[in-house]
Amino acid sequence: MQNIHVPFPCADQLVRCSVSVFQIYLPYYIIIKICEVENCCKIRELLPSGLVNPLFFHAHSINFAIKQEFIWLKIFYYLLFALIFFFKNANAQNAEDNPKLVVGIVIDQMRWDYLYRFGNNYSNDGFKRMLNSGYSFENTYIPYLPTYTAVGHTSVYTGSVPAIHGIAGNNWYERSISKKVYCTDDSTVTTVGSNTSQGKMSPVNMWVTTVSDELRLSTNFKSKVIGVSIKDRGSILPAGHSANAAYWYDDKEGKWISSSYYMNELPAWVKKINNADEVAQYMSKDWNLLLDKQKYLQSDNDANDFEGTYHGQKNNSFPYDLNAIEKKEKYAAFKTTPFAATYTFNFAEAAIENEKLGQNTVPDFLAVSISSTDYIGHRNGPNSLEIEDAYLRLDRDIAHFLQFLDAKIGKEKYLIFLTADHAVNHIPAYLNAHKLPGAVFDNKSFVNQINDAVEAAFGIKKIILNSDNYQLYLDRKAISHSGKDANLVKEKIMEEVRKFPFVTDVFETQKILVTTIPEPLHTRLINGYNALRSGDIHYIIKPGYFSGSSKGTTHGMWNPYDSHIPLIWYGWHIKPGATHKEVYMTDIAPTVAALLKIQMPSGCVGKVLQEIVN
Repeated sequence: MQNIHVPFPCADQLVRCSVSVFQIYLPYYIIIKICEVENCCKIRELLPSGLVNPLFFHAHSINFAIKQEFIWLKIFYYLLFALIFFFKNANAQNAEDNPKLVVGIVIDQMRWDYLYRFGNNYSNDGFKRMLNSGYSFENTYIPYLPTYTAVGHTSVYTGSVPAIHGIAGNNWYERSISKKVYCTDDSTVTTVGSNTSQGKMSPVNMWVTTVSDELRLSTNFKSKVIGVSIKDRGSILPAGHSANAAYWYDDKEGKWISSSYYMNELPAWVKKINNADEVAQYMSKDWNLLLDKQKYLQSDNDANDFEGTYHGQKNNSFPYDLNAIEKKEKYAAFKTTPFAATYTFNFAEAAIENEKLGQNTVPDFLAVSISSTDYIGHRNGPNSLEIEDAYLRLDRDIAHFLQFLDAKIGKEKYLIFLTADHAVNHIPAYLNAHKLPGAVFDNKSFVNQINDAVEAAFGIKKIILNSDNYQLYLDRKAISHSGKDANLVKEKIMEEVRKFPFVTDVFETQKILVTTIPEPLHTRLINGYNALRSGDIHYIIKPGYFSGSSKGTTHGMWNPYDSHIPLIWYGWHIKPGATHKEVYMTDIAPTVAALLKIQMPSGCVGKVLQEIVN
């Protein structure tokens, strides 16, 4: 019989042929290929001899004679088997549909520009690794007031704002108990791990869930969630209500502690770390510059009068003799050294190791907050040698942590986001030295002047019960008992506030919606107003100004120097890139939720970052 050469067919010919030929020979072909892979010669011997190579067929086997190899058929077979192996691998990768471990890293008081200001002295394995291999949102802002630690950590992990999540500041005046409260205070729990009261803390004051809570809910509480921070609020609020544990630092005894909200006793591995008293070892040496001084090109001169001193020491320049600090002060002083960041990351690694985070059948979550950068920044300011050195050391700590995750969890198997809870203002005296505007005002004198004016006008003594977060909490009972018109009293207070040269605006908090304040400030004020926890009067001050000490600096305002923060995503399913699109701190939690395919937190107002999920 004459042999027929069949050229490469068009699509419809291929389909028609596939119906007749593939249905007959495909099962045998699959068996043969499996045999070839598994080297099963005995099974091959049982097959018809004409089927040993199904790419060659005799004419009597089908309607036409084929002696030459069907190149197009061979291509089709290989494509088909590629698809088979694709689906096989897809099924095998179902377990990889989520990262093994999610790590949130919040650097307390980190300004966005620190990513680049100190970049020349960063290693290639810390911040630069995350920037080069991760995705950076270069214009990430805080969409509320005030910009403080407790509010920032809560907003990152809830995707919400103070108006909804309830954390109105680090502190606020609670009218229901006529008392100033701290954000994580909880008198119903006890300290676990030390003999102090520093463990009487929990997330009870937070009204909504965190993304880590939602992860626990979505996995029927199989996921482990742990929070770690020197500051209690940096650990407790991110970890959420249902966390397995939250650990923070007791600066009286130099130990990692927790509260009875989470456990009755510290795990053995935490006790072992505490018994080693590593803090004493850190505080027995000097804090000197990591690099040669001439390499610190982004810092001001050392030993400036406008910088704070170090725990009673007269010296405020390098090297710092940590061993000279009084013994009773050493544990507290440790928080304000860069070694506290190293200590925190080491503890985080120990938590991963001992709690077997990332070894679960479902994703686990570790919330890490670095607090020492905030303490150093407050004391020395963003233009100091101290803060630059702290970030160079932090860069090395991050590099070590990433290498640990690579080895323990596996590259591309963990997801990290790195951000900040707020940024920070320059020290006003530093600004003034360079002919830039800025100043400090004394809050106590400010309040006393207003109280005196109201007493003179209405006979009401100490009308201001509390002044926090640039808000005034008024004694409503005293106003009511005086018989005076409350509106007139408030007008008098606002009249007095306007007399201060650093004030640009003042208004009743209940009337925020109708105030004539420009954007973006107006929205930030609305997001920050909590009817149950905010004050009665809110005042806005000039850029560069703040309430505080003449030495050092602080934060809390809406301005970019306080609200422009870094946001880098790195690891699992993250492609390298960057954008200058304006996004917000509140977008982090819903994006994590989208990546994990879980529900957003209960008070979430943020949006999913499409650059990450796509």
